[in-house]
Amino acid sequence: MAQRGADLGTIQETLLIPLYGRAVENRKKDPILTDPRAEEIVAAIDYDFARFDHLPSLTGTVLRTSLFDRWAADFLTAHPDGTVVEIGTGLNTRFERTDNGRARWFELDLPDVIELRRTFFTDTPRRTTLPASVTDEAWATTVAAHSGGPYFFAAEAVLPFLTEADVHHVVDLLATRFPGSTLALDTTGPSFVDAQDQHDALSKVDARMQWTCADPTQLAEWQPGARILASHTLSSLPTPMYGALPAATQEMLTGLAAQRLPQVEEYRLSLVQLP
Repeated sequence: MAQRGADLGTIQETLLIPLYGRAVENRKKDPILTDPRAEEIVAAIDYDFARFDHLPSLTGTVLRTSLFDRWAADFLTAHPDGTVVEIGTGLNTRFERTDNGRARWFELDLPDVIELRRTFFTDTPRRTTLPASVTDEAWATTVAAHSGGPYFFAAEAVLPFLTEADVHHVVDLLATRFPGSTLALDTTGPSFVDAQDQHDALSKVDARMQWTCADPTQLAEWQPGARILASHTLSSLPTPMYGALPAATQEMLTGLAAQRLPQVEEYRLSLVQLP
């Protein structure tokens, strides 16, 4: 089978990092999560994935994805007929890992990403890809017209690459069009952004983060009535999740917590209830 080139924009190229992280993890004897599709997709794309070999942050991307998976699964347990929207879906396979056979799914990303994604995934009556920027309000109109709430939005490794004004616009859009929805997102503090040129993975691509958020409660200031349901660093994951991790990963995270590195402590994974 001929490989498919990854003709992606600068920011979009970053989606290949977590994809490769899941593919590498899937090959392990005791993985954090399993994702055979990620392995298949990596093998089918003509790209120098070897540049990311042996990078510690690959494990970080897998941990982040695993936590978002848990939040999505919890949402679907509580709302089995709800709607999940993947913002900046990339080549993620959350549907394959967490779908309950009833929910409505939308997978949103820029047109070049969706073109690549459609090489590997096919729309169904419950699963729809949307080629659009998250800042474009038209996608929200489409989602609202073809689904019902409650809504769970997963914005994984997306919003930090936007400007603060654009992030503010996106949060306002979600709160206005989908009141009461749940948003899972990651935020980066100033130390993380300032040091990204030295980051083990980001230093190997051209994309750079722009939005810094030292405290996720900032979102509650933007949207009065919003509540932070959970907020974790990679070194302070929820106890049930930590307990289910492989022993080697637990040991690594314990050591990471002891170091209290600013770049680690300022990178947060949060679950927000919008008003």
